[in-house]
Amino acid sequence: MVVNIVFGIGITALAGALATVAGSAEDTESNIGSQGDPNSQVQLAPQMGFVHRIFNKAVAGEPPAYGLWCALGAGLAWAFLAMQVNAVLAIVLGSILAVFVQGVYATTAYLGRTASLSKFGQPVYVDILKSMTSVAMAHAFVAVFCTVTICYLINVALGHPFPLPLLGFIWGITLGAAGSATGNPYYGKERQYQNQKFGAGVPISASGNIVRYAEAGERNSLDNGFFTAKFGGPASGLCFGLIVFLELWRTMVFENIGAGWGAIIVGILIILIFTIVDRYIEVWARKNYGPYTAPAKEAAP
Repeated sequence: MVVNIVFGIGITALAGALATVAGSAEDTESNIGSQGDPNSQVQLAPQMGFVHRIFNKAVAGEPPAYGLWCALGAGLAWAFLAMQVNAVLAIVLGSILAVFVQGVYATTAYLGRTASLSKFGQPVYVDILKSMTSVAMAHAFVAVFCTVTICYLINVALGHPFPLPLLGFIWGITLGAAGSATGNPYYGKERQYQNQKFGAGVPISASGNIVRYAEAGERNSLDNGFFTAKFGGPASGLCFGLIVFLELWRTMVFENIGAGWGAIIVGILIILIFTIVDRYIEVWARKNYGPYTAPAKEAAP
């Protein structure tokens, strides 16, 4: 019993580490492609007269998109495993094929969205299409590979009854939701609107007026990727890593208590603890910083 729990905790720690890498790569990939919530401002910019060089590939929100990529990668890996292919090779091949589909979707989405904006003067930048698609696919591979590996460990090492494709679908949606909820604000609020005063929000008059110029030349999605990899990516990775680790940890340690009710009660307690901590941080921040106010002007000497 003790040996099984120790082994399960080890698998849980490994899955949590993989999830941290997956969350960071997912958020960086989605922000390079302007997928998720911030995409609306990128899509709106040409209509407001602001032509840009930002890659615009969103065909869906991050949760359904990554549900598809991870389910596809896990399903293909499952098929290769049924053909007696080595597990590592099966996961790699499944992830590669899933990412090729992701690249096709990214290409057609960018071309289709940009074509719809041609009447507003937004051109198709071929160099942006070629460079950004490959970078987005590379980050997507890391995210999908890590997530499919997590699903394989849950299925084989921990004996979860769900088949690999279904686990890929569930954890892919979770991965996309973590990146969308945690990492997108860094890109959407802190990066796209650096020309607005911090804390002031985005007024309606500034809709679509995203930052289009970098330190040297016009900004493109690689600039956003550098920013995301420093802030939003690690935050998303920490979020998804905690979700995976705490979910598997409470199951491994408390599932045998009270016919499974022990794990359920611990899960509820974890949610309550996080809710209380989040509320405390929010109240503390509001008391210390308050609403945005314009700085007082100093009197002339």
